[in-house]
Amino acid sequence: MIPLKPQVGYFITMNPGYAGRQELPENLKVLFRGVTMMVPDRGVIMKVKLASVGYEAYEPLAVKFNVLYRLCEMQLSNTRHYDFGLRNILSVLRTAGTNKRLEPPGTDEEMIVCRTLRDINLSKFIYQDIALFIQLLGDIFPAQKEIPNLKHVALETELAKQIQKLNLQKVPDWYRKIIQLYETSLVRHGIMVVGTAGCGKTTIYKTLLKALSEIKGNPKHGLRILNPKAVTDAQLYGKLDPTTGEWVPGILAEIWKTVNNKTNKNTTWILCDGPVDAIWIESMNTVLDDNRMLTLANGERMPMSDTTKLTFEVKDLNNASPATVSRAGIIYVSENNLGW
Repeated sequence: MIPLKPQVGYFITMNPGYAGRQELPENLKVLFRGVTMMVPDRGVIMKVKLASVGYEAYEPLAVKFNVLYRLCEMQLSNTRHYDFGLRNILSVLRTAGTNKRLEPPGTDEEMIVCRTLRDINLSKFIYQDIALFIQLLGDIFPAQKEIPNLKHVALETELAKQIQKLNLQKVPDWYRKIIQLYETSLVRHGIMVVGTAGCGKTTIYKTLLKALSEIKGNPKHGLRILNPKAVTDAQLYGKLDPTTGEWVPGILAEIWKTVNNKTNKNTTWILCDGPVDAIWIESMNTVLDDNRMLTLANGERMPMSDTTKLTFEVKDLNNASPATVSRAGIIYVSENNLGW
């Protein structure tokens, strides 16, 4: 064991029971001093951020925002893919700032915040929680009786053509999931579409990308599909050959290099189609957060370009860690959205 020098500061976070990470042995734990961290005041963060993006009524809006999220944590079902933490809060606040800049001067600020909260959160709720969330939203924002939807005229026009070409029916709840996937892709570079087999997840992806590719002035949108659980972690990311000492690149690493090449002008969505667990997804955490960087075991760091999205198509997130869930935008497709 290497002795610890007194003048050097060490900070190691330990997550008891956290899947995918090794626990430190007891004889090593005693060498470190425990540090207690305080939960940040979310109300202050909301107030400061709303003021920084240009809201004049930032104080009452921050109070309503904070109360709504506290009620959601207490009253909505305890589902694994729900996240009302800081990452979700900052995503809502960034989008609220963008929406305010898009609206003409004098537009009701409360309506913009209420619509942003509805649009970002509604996509991830299971069928039974949607009505309760809409009711909570109405109680917190009683003046907002009819909240207008954001219009995506070019996309919706092209979606209608693609649905007809693919001989599909425009089922309202299922069609709304396509719009939610598009809106989530505008604010997140990591997206998870969750739902049981047969609920239309793959068709949602393909229909949206075909429509985006056909819009005039848009680059072509491609889809690269792989199943991470069909191979080992070494085959997925790469490994060091013990006999030759050379680095053997993995499947995902090679795809990553191709789609994030600076010469590639098209938009590519990498789709990991298969179960998500805390083992292989841990290496994706630096990609899904603001670093947008894939780090391999050989020390190679490959940045994610603006033309790339990292997406997942999974049945559930029961084995995913909270860190992974909070980093991605979630679209939950219920069996009730499509039906037989």
